[in-house]
Amino acid sequence: MSKNCDVLIIGAGLAGLFLALKLAPRKCVVLSPAPVGNAASSAWAQGGIAAALSKADSPELHAKDTINAGAGLVDEVVANLVAHEGPQRVYNLLEYGVPFDKKENGELALSLEAAHSLPRVARVAGDLAGREIMKSLIALATKAENIEIIENHTALSLLQNSNGQICGAIIKGDGDVFHINASQTILATGGIGGLYAVTTNPMQSRGQGLGMAARCGAMIADPEFVQFHPTAINIGKDPAPLASEALRGEGADLVDRFGVPFMKKYHELGNLAPRDIVARAVFTENHSGKRAFLDATKAIGDEFPNHFPTVFASCMDANIDPRIQPIPVTPAVHYHMGGIVADMWGKTTLQGLSAIGECSSTGLHGANRLASNSLLEAIVFAGRCAERLKGQETEDVKFDAPEIIPEVMDKTNQKAFRMLMSADLGVVRNKNDMTRLEHLLADYAETFDKWIPNELITMQLMVKAAIARKESRGSHFRSDFTQLDTNARHSYLLVEDEGNIKIL
Repeated sequence: MSKNCDVLIIGAGLAGLFLALKLAPRKCVVLSPAPVGNAASSAWAQGGIAAALSKADSPELHAKDTINAGAGLVDEVVANLVAHEGPQRVYNLLEYGVPFDKKENGELALSLEAAHSLPRVARVAGDLAGREIMKSLIALATKAENIEIIENHTALSLLQNSNGQICGAIIKGDGDVFHINASQTILATGGIGGLYAVTTNPMQSRGQGLGMAARCGAMIADPEFVQFHPTAINIGKDPAPLASEALRGEGADLVDRFGVPFMKKYHELGNLAPRDIVARAVFTENHSGKRAFLDATKAIGDEFPNHFPTVFASCMDANIDPRIQPIPVTPAVHYHMGGIVADMWGKTTLQGLSAIGECSSTGLHGANRLASNSLLEAIVFAGRCAERLKGQETEDVKFDAPEIIPEVMDKTNQKAFRMLMSADLGVVRNKNDMTRLEHLLADYAETFDKWIPNELITMQLMVKAAIARKESRGSHFRSDFTQLDTNARHSYLLVEDEGNIKIL
C-alpha cells in the first residue's frame, strides 16, 4: 500500500505546522505521531520567543547576544539573518491569532532571560507561550485546504532511491505499514530529550529524525552539544516539569538547602549567567549534598498563580507552595544544539530532504543556545523553507531501492540506556564514562539482525563526537579536559554504508 503527496512534513510541532501554513496553496501532508500537538516539545515551551521587538532593542544586539552565548561556534551570518527576520515572524504569529502578552499601551510585554542584554522574550499568559502558540496554529492548520494532517502515525525510515534522492518515508500507524511517496520530504521531528533519564521533553523526542537522515548519508553536525535546563523541578516526575528561566529574569534566586545564594561564586552574572554555567552550578550543588533550590518567594510570591500558572500547578501537585517555599531543582535535558546540517533555506546534504526546527543544525546555536531562540529558529527557517518550496515545481520521484525498516528498542533497553546516557553523557563528562557508553551501544547494536533502531544511531553519533571533542566548550563540559581549545571547530559526521561513523 502506498500514498502519494507533493510535500511530506514529518513532525507536527511549531516548525512543521508553520511550514505547512506558509506553503499555501501548495499541498502537503503533515505526519504526527500522536494527536496533533500532543507529542511536540513546542507545546511545552514556557519562556516564549526571543526577538528584537522593542524600540530599545535591535537585531544587531540580538545577534551579538546569540553569538556570545554560543561559545565560539555560532555562524554569525545565520545569527544576523535570524535576528533580522525574527520580528516579522513574530508578527506572523500575531496575525495567526497568538495572544501574546501586551502592556496597557498595546505594545508586547517582553521578559528578560539569561544572557540577553535586555528584555526581548514575547510570552503568552506568563509561561504558556508554547501551548497557546500551538493552539492557534492547530486551529488554522486543521481548517487549511492545503494541509492534510495524519495523526497517530510514525515515520519508520526515509525512502531513498538508487540515485540517493529522498522520495518520502515508510509510515506505521493503525497496525499498517505503508509508503508515502513525496517530491519533497521535510523532517521537523524535534530533539533527543527522551534518550535521557531526566528531561523536560516529551518521551517521543528520541532523535528518530536525526537517525533516519544519518542512515541515508545526511551530514550531521555537533551532536555532542546537549543543553541542560538548569531548573527542572526535582520531584521525580518523568518528564520533569520545568521552572522557566523567566523566573530568574523576574528576580528568583538559586539557593542551597540553607537558603544561601550560590550563583555569584560560579559567575559574575549570578542567576542570569549562560545556561551551561548555571546547569553545572546546580549539578555541583546537588552532588555536594547542599542541594539546589529556586527561591521565588520574594520575587514572585502571591503572583505565582497569575504570572506562572504552569510552574505553580506543577509545584502544588507535588505539595510545594512556591509562594512560600523554595522549589527543588535539577538540570534536565532540554534542547539539542546539534542535528542534521541544513542551509539557510532548510536544505540538507541529501536531494529532496529538508530539516527544520530542533532536529536541524543551522549554525544558530553554536555550543550553547541562547534562551528562547529555539521557537524563533523554528519559525524563521520554516518560513524560509516554505519560500523555497513554493517556488519549485512538483517533481515526480520514483522509489526503486530496497526498503529499510529498522528494528525497535524494547522498553527495558530504552530505560537502561536513558540512565546510561544521563550518567555517562550528562552535564559533566569524561573519557572513561563515554568510552564505556560507546562500547555498550556497539554491543547492543550487534544484537540486531540488520537495521538497528534510529535512536541507536543517534546515540552513537552523540557519544562519538563527544569523545572526539577534547575540550570544554559551551554545554559540552569534560572533567578531564576542562580548558577551552583555542581552535573553535564544529563536529561533522557521516554514517557510512557499513554503519561506521566517520568524523570529517
